[in-house]
Amino acid sequence: GVPPQVARLRSRLRSSLSERRTDLGESTPACSCRGHVASWGRMSAETAEQVMEERAIAEADERAETARSDDDLQAIEDVARARQEVLDQLGRRIVGQREAIDQLLDFVGFRSSGVDQALSKLAALPDSNPALQQGIEELREVMTLVRAFGVPESYFAWDCAIARGLDYYTGTVYETILTEHPEIGSVCSGGRYENLASNYTKSKLPGVGISIGATRLYWQLREAGLIGTGRSSVAVLVTQMDPELFDEYAQLAAMLRAAGINTELQLESGKLGKQLKYADKAGIPFAVIVGPEELAKGVVQVKDLSRQEQFEVARDELVASLRVEIEQFRAMSLAPSSEAQS
Repeated sequence: GVPPQVARLRSRLRSSLSERRTDLGESTPACSCRGHVASWGRMSAETAEQVMEERAIAEADERAETARSDDDLQAIEDVARARQEVLDQLGRRIVGQREAIDQLLDFVGFRSSGVDQALSKLAALPDSNPALQQGIEELREVMTLVRAFGVPESYFAWDCAIARGLDYYTGTVYETILTEHPEIGSVCSGGRYENLASNYTKSKLPGVGISIGATRLYWQLREAGLIGTGRSSVAVLVTQMDPELFDEYAQLAAMLRAAGINTELQLESGKLGKQLKYADKAGIPFAVIVGPEELAKGVVQVKDLSRQEQFEVARDELVASLRVEIEQFRAMSLAPSSEAQS
């Protein structure tokens, strides 16, 4: 089989070389840059496949040259085997299009180191293709405006190898990485889509969208020690002792919320111990417990999960009692520990 690194490369190039013909209408070029690799629309799909295979060979060669550990030996053998398969296919399929392939590979491998370099590269591109020319003008304006907004040029670049996998993009696409952690991939990606809203409305609503990689960002922020486990804002959990009394529990929760006490209502019945364990794990300091006996007596049981103590209070005194308990809990939480004082 084909090694994963070769398969990923082929998939990426197939996405970047897919032909797209979309009318951009009257949208501003600064918001509507067309994909540039796809603008070489006159080249055949067969040529695109050849480019993908050529790129796979380059990847295979690079990995074979840089691998040094014993763990990479099997990967090198796999890559070499895939390389030979690609060479066999190229030998049968490349007929007089070598120059075009070299041009595409050179284009896809370009990454600008500054706006002026990007503009020079754009100026050197051929202008015989109308779609390409439109994309050049749009991308030139985007690069110029990003610099005009005051973004340092070291923070952005024109990277011709970037490709997004969704076909509704009609202009500039972008990816954002953490420069010190490129191994986690893009943490904010998106692009221009001219006609996406037309799937749901007759109105033309062009736009630019982003998708933030929340999981990747959270992981790296946690690894860097920049974020920790936050304390729950919920102060009270109204437990559910008896499903038949759910209306009573809902009224209790509404009463506490109306008094300004952040309250969560247990929506499913279950063992009380499991509900209390959930509250403790979620950082909820107090639990309200009401069964048939408490309801008949007009009282409520309050469980202090931080001190593992429980007390009974009249239902009409519950709000005042909880306010005192919550203030005491917050004061204790903010007070320095005895170990810190010593």
